[in-house]
Amino acid sequence: MPSLTLTRPQAIALTLLAIAAILVAARLFGGAGGARAPVSTSVPPLTAPVAPVAAAPAVLVVDVAGAVRRPGLYRLPHGARIADAIARAGGMSRRASPSSVNLAAPLADGEQVVVPALGPGGAAFASGVSAASPSSPVDLNSATVEQLDALPGIGPVTAQKIVDYRTEHGPFTSVDDLDAIPGIGPSRIDNLRGLVIPS
Repeated sequence: MPSLTLTRPQAIALTLLAIAAILVAARLFGGAGGARAPVSTSVPPLTAPVAPVAAAPAVLVVDVAGAVRRPGLYRLPHGARIADAIARAGGMSRRASPSSVNLAAPLADGEQVVVPALGPGGAAFASGVSAASPSSPVDLNSATVEQLDALPGIGPVTAQKIVDYRTEHGPFTSVDDLDAIPGIGPSRIDNLRGLVIPS
């Protein structure tokens, strides 16, 4: 049998082929031991976001005075009306003048609710001062804090805000200008029509 003699270039070529074959085999069969764990493609179920705990409603502190059974300071929830404040104060007394109070008006924090009392001859009085009437309206541009405080639904805090607003922004030209004052809304303005006028 004739002997197989390889030239030097042939020997180098065979050696390189053998090395390449070993590397390919190692890659195909040797990588199985180091195979990575399969990556999970499942999507976790969506959970509803937890709703934040609702903040406690704001509390209003109002001073109920005048012809009520239990005058004093009362705490009421935000959105309460004058009727709620009077109810907390035990309701109106027998000498009260219910028609002088807008029971539906919303309350503002720090407000004084004064229920006028009927004086001699049926005239309404609040805090010793005659309540304003359409025949003697209060001038918004010259009234004192005490005069404004005597108006239904206007306490000393709101009365002071009216005077401060007048000092800072000049005289009122319309009753509707009161809407710019915190604590006085459209319903309260409607209640004051005929009781106050701009000069």
